[in-house]
Amino acid sequence: MKIKALVIIIVIIVIALFAAAYVVDETEQVVITQFGEAVGAPKKDPGLYFKIPWFQKANYFPKNLLEWDGDPGQVPTLDKTFITVDTFARWKIVDPLEFFRTVNNVVGALGRLDDIIDSTVRNFITSYNLIETVRMTNRELDAFEEGVDQVSETSALGEVSLGRGGITKGILEQAQPKVKQFGILLIDVKIKRLNYTEKVRQSVYGRMIKEREQKAEEYRSEGQGEARKIEGGVEKELKQITSEAYRSAQEIKGKADAEATDIYAQAFGRDPDFYSFTQTLDIYKEAIGKESSIILSTDSEFLKYFKGYKGTE
Repeated sequence: MKIKALVIIIVIIVIALFAAAYVVDETEQVVITQFGEAVGAPKKDPGLYFKIPWFQKANYFPKNLLEWDGDPGQVPTLDKTFITVDTFARWKIVDPLEFFRTVNNVVGALGRLDDIIDSTVRNFITSYNLIETVRMTNRELDAFEEGVDQVSETSALGEVSLGRGGITKGILEQAQPKVKQFGILLIDVKIKRLNYTEKVRQSVYGRMIKEREQKAEEYRSEGQGEARKIEGGVEKELKQITSEAYRSAQEIKGKADAEATDIYAQAFGRDPDFYSFTQTLDIYKEAIGKESSIILSTDSEFLKYFKGYKGTE
């Protein structure tokens, strides 16, 4: 009986030791609670610890960086442009005891961060013009063609004085004191994505299309002007070539006519009767055909070479 009682005692002691012992690793920190109330200092160093079994509870909280991802929301800028803003933040639990007392767990902390960071982001976005949220600096954009005004879009929206970096820094500085009371350290806040609302986006796209169409029309006009200039030059050059060719042809024709006239004149001078005879034969060939009928007097000069011709039988 004594041995059996001793075994029972040992088993109870072992169970109590197991219930009392807990381990904290490098990524965790623990707050001990008794009947729902925190007792003692939080355990932040890794190692083996003990608590009162069954009466005390070990509440684990992460020690590493945690992520908060906000829901995208529509926010109007100072110049009345509605944009969709999507932000995220990184945070960590630096005071687990205060964290447990105020928000109790990570889910509760995320709810508080939603309220604080979202409202802070909205306050900053509505306090500045769109260009401050969209751009970091006034650096010239290099996404346009060479020769196009690279700062036209920036000039239309205004100049950057604070920029997105300054806005996110201001959001962090304004939100940090508000989350400190929950034992939270806010590491950074960043804008993950910006976009126009659907109505504004359609307007922006329409303006971009109109600008591109105007630029295309300008290029087309310049091209048509160059084409007309080239066509005019070609036409002028063609007329000049044609004129020179016509002049050369007329000169050659004039020389040929002169030479032919000279030859005719020389032939006429050597034998006028033969020249007259050949010319008259040519006239006969052109004037008299197979079906031609000519009534002339026998004294006509036109038939002088037929006179005295007896023919052959």
